[in-house]
Order: sequence, then structure tokens, then C-alpha cells
Amino acid sequence: MPPPQKHRQAIVDAAVRLFRQKGYAATGLNDVVAASGAPKGSVYHYFPGGKAEIGKAAVQEAGRRVGETVRSLASSSRSAGELVRRHAELLAGWMAQSDYRDGAPMTTVLLETAPWDAAITSAGLEALGAWSGAITEKLIGDGIEASRAERLASLTISSFEGALIQARVQQSGSPLNIAAEELEQLFAISSQMAGGV
Repeated sequence: MPPPQKHRQAIVDAAVRLFRQKGYAATGLNDVVAASGAPKGSVYHYFPGGKAEIGKAAVQEAGRRVGETVRSLASSSRSAGELVRRHAELLAGWMAQSDYRDGAPMTTVLLETAPWDAAITSAGLEALGAWSGAITEKLIGDGIEASRAERLASLTISSFEGALIQARVQQSGSPLNIAAEELEQLFAISSQMAGGV
């Protein structure tokens, strides 16, 4: 059994939070060390590749969190429309709780690094794929054909990411709620057209 990684998670959590708030380029390793409470040497111990390796780990962690949230919502929602509405409510609540200082950690890192950093780009593809996959499965469960469900899931992610930016600028959860309402209607129409529920 490998020894516990005492400070690794604290470093990743700090990076996720800082990247979400300040962006990737504006966050230095010293910022991550200070926010994590970990000794500086532990950063190089766990992340010998430096900031880029931390960026990859932060995207993976953020993707894991989003994936867990969406899968949990999917399992307790009656439809994909309900799933996106409930997800928008959660996101709007988290944004309000941060006084609209938080953004989307995957987005901020990926905008500043993809496609130049292959490892971070690959982590982003995996994270977005997991998010999309959970929505796609729910849409298929609503009777929507698989290729159409995949396209709608992609549209959902694009809508939510854009709505997060608008929410931060407007300091309001309204863009997230609008996106969810419109997506819910689109899903219902697509399901009816497909002969689903």
C-alpha cells in the first residue's frame, strides 16, 4: 500500500480554487503553496512537472467533481430537463455564495493552455467527455436518439460555460436559469419528436 499523499490533495484543491478565481496565468506556484498550507518542497515532490502538472491535476479534479455532481443529479432526476435545471440552480447558488468571484476552473485553465499543453488538453477532453456522457445517457433515457443526444449534451456544456461567464459579469444567477429553461424546453421538444416521454 503506497504511503498517504499528505499534501497532494491540498495543493490540488488550492489550485482549483485559485484557477477558478484568478485564472491559470495569474496564479503562481507561490500562490498555490500559500493557499494550500503545504510546504513548498511538497509541490515539487508531487508535481515535478511544475505548474503545468498542477494544471492537469486541477482540470482532472474539477472534471471529477462536475462528473460526480451531474451523475448524482441524473440518478435523482426524472428527465434530462430536470437535471439541467437542478444543475443550473446549484451553479447559481455556488456563484452567489462566492459573490460572483468564482468561475469554472476547467474553463479558465483550458482557455489559457489548450491546445499548447497536450497533457492539460487531454485532461480537459476526458473531463468534458464525462460531463457530456452523463447528460447524453439521460437524454437517451428520455427517448432521444444517441447522435442527437450527444449533440444536445455538447450544446448544454457550451450553454452552461457561457452562462457562467455571463453570471459572473452580471453578478446574477439569471443567465444560468435562462440557459436551463431553454435547454429544458429543447429537450422536451426533441423527446416528443423522437416519440419519447
